[in-house]
Amino acid sequence: MHVYLETERLILRRFTADDLELLIELDSDPAVMRYLSGGPPTPRAAIEQEILPSWLRHYENGDDLGFWAAIERVTGDFLGWFHFRPTEEDGVVELGYRLRQSAWGKGYATEGSLALIDRGFRELSVERVVASTYQDNFGSRRVMEKVGMTFVRSFRMTPEELSEDGIYDPVVSAAAFPGEDVEYALDRADWEKQHSNQ
Repeated sequence: MHVYLETERLILRRFTADDLELLIELDSDPAVMRYLSGGPPTPRAAIEQEILPSWLRHYENGDDLGFWAAIERVTGDFLGWFHFRPTEEDGVVELGYRLRQSAWGKGYATEGSLALIDRGFRELSVERVVASTYQDNFGSRRVMEKVGMTFVRSFRMTPEELSEDGIYDPVVSAAAFPGEDVEYALDRADWEKQHSNQ
């Protein structure tokens, strides 16, 4: 097991090909997928042939940015995943997370996100962390606020952006999500101010 980092309650490790069924199970929960697809599961073929292979490729370059399986330290249970991945802009990384319902409301998303942000600013060349979610996903928005991120903008993904990975139907997504997405961010300077007394 290749451990990326550990927190008080979590182990974040690299994914392997053996994690396929765990990802399929996670994305088969309508509640988990509510603000992603409107409820329908991610197709098994998409996870097996596109999503998981693309995550595994991140590790081939020894990259410190990518996707990480979240494991509960005490039980060894798979709770979901976090991503801390590069964007097209130098020094800017995107934070994301997807956890099982059983892990909701227990502070795991906040704990894992704080650890990734801390590593990004302390050990990597990260200058800005961004994250986005649907406007009504208040649970996710609270996590972003708890880790020190602030609201930046509202935006609407285009049908082309929604369909580019071949997973989500832009027509269905438009119907399921009539509102906008929201973006939050944390810059290095603001993070340093938050940690100036530590």
